[in-house]
Amino acid sequence: MTGAKCISASTVVSSSVAFQKAGAAAAENVRNIRLSVPSREFSRLRLSQQFRGCREGFILLSVHKNRRLSRAATVCSLVADKNVTIETEVAKGVAAFTSKNGFLYCENEMIQDIIEKERMNRCFYLYSKPQLTRNYQNYEQALDGLNSIIGYAIKANNNYKILKHFAKVGSGAVLVSGLELELALKAGFDPTRCVFNGNGKLPEELIFAVRKGVLVNIDSEFDLEHIVKAGAVTGVKAKVLLRINPDVDPQVHPYVATGNKTSKFGIRNEKLEWFLDEIKKHSNEVELVGVHCHLGSTITKVNIFKDAALVMLQYIGAIRSKGFNLQYLNIGGGLGIDYQHSGAVLPTPTDLVDTVREIVKANDLTLILEPGRSLVGNTAAFVSQVIGVKSNGNKNFIVINGSMSELIRPSLYGAYQHIELVTPPPVGAEVHVFDVVGPVCESADFLGKDRELPTPKDGSWLVVHDAGAYCMAMASTYNLRMRPAEYWVTEDGSVAKIRHAETLADHLRHFEGL
Repeated sequence: MTGAKCISASTVVSSSVAFQKAGAAAAENVRNIRLSVPSREFSRLRLSQQFRGCREGFILLSVHKNRRLSRAATVCSLVADKNVTIETEVAKGVAAFTSKNGFLYCENEMIQDIIEKERMNRCFYLYSKPQLTRNYQNYEQALDGLNSIIGYAIKANNNYKILKHFAKVGSGAVLVSGLELELALKAGFDPTRCVFNGNGKLPEELIFAVRKGVLVNIDSEFDLEHIVKAGAVTGVKAKVLLRINPDVDPQVHPYVATGNKTSKFGIRNEKLEWFLDEIKKHSNEVELVGVHCHLGSTITKVNIFKDAALVMLQYIGAIRSKGFNLQYLNIGGGLGIDYQHSGAVLPTPTDLVDTVREIVKANDLTLILEPGRSLVGNTAAFVSQVIGVKSNGNKNFIVINGSMSELIRPSLYGAYQHIELVTPPPVGAEVHVFDVVGPVCESADFLGKDRELPTPKDGSWLVVHDAGAYCMAMASTYNLRMRPAEYWVTEDGSVAKIRHAETLADHLRHFEGL
């Protein structure tokens, strides 16, 4: 529910009433419930393992998720009938995936109905096409009044139908391989609104990009050499940006931090003069038109972008003083989303743009953004069927037909993605702490660890939320688990397949005639 506005209400009630209200709130459009507990009762709460990490004085519950209702029950039982303050935070806005009476919906379509109508028997990805549009419009509105390019980072999700949709609404594209560029052009993206990134661009890829008029980022000495050769071969002057590391800490997982001194990306800043001299020497082959930086991914503090922009502004001033006409400031992407479903208020595209708006306007620049996760992340869920529930005596497991092969982020990064049942659990189902795991022959094959969930019945379905970015794009065929189908719910509520599931025949086709 990115960028949703919230209103809050607060009342003092008995703990038993608080729990009743929590249950009622779960069926409504309530994002959070906050129980403020009398301090003399809080010490007993902290004796419970569930609440040792809680801040003194209140418990925050995401009541629209079934897994948190048991925590409300625990709070209320532990404080007996002492008074607690209940604050409900009602989310105002539009979300692609919502829960009503325990049934999960994509837009206004019940996911269980989709499963039955499409006769699903394998895990699959389900997208909201309207949410794709809403996310893009959030960036458009944020950039109003600025010269800008929204460059969708194709690496986040390269589904061809999604690319065509973004091209149709006017997005540019950010590419990190020659095939991504080819796919973007086939999907209808304007090459002059595309940016070719990467620390290892191949000479033949650069020739193709320069010929098409794509903006190209210089990442190293050899990269500049290859770009110069591409300009000479094609007879087209390459429009280039220098990728500079502002060395601003993005405060994210080290695997997705890309703008610090230890990163493999970008030029050595102390060699700036050398790069400028080389570009001047080859002014017939290359034209320096801007600077670029990329801090990382899953960023939740937008002041980091302002810090980077101020650093970049110093470089822009130095470069312009050498006679270069810089037009573009590319500050990359990386805006985070609410994977935790905790109701956290995360920065919006408007928050991001507002941190650099005056810098861009005052220096007569065109701002380039490279959103990926924040455009597609919350538009999809990974839907899997429960094979069964088991325990090894120490751990409880929900075993599903989805796995790390189809969605590797939790295994690779230790990433959290929220998990929710598609339908209400059986009457009387006990709530336990589970690891949600797949059938792949690896101990690392998990979609979620230590998740408090009602015990599902065999054959029921669950979803891994926020699966639109770096999920299907990173899927593999490990254990010969073929990549799944993808569907989306359209504006009129119809469901359409946007990618076929892969089959064994697809695998065998690679060996024909050998």
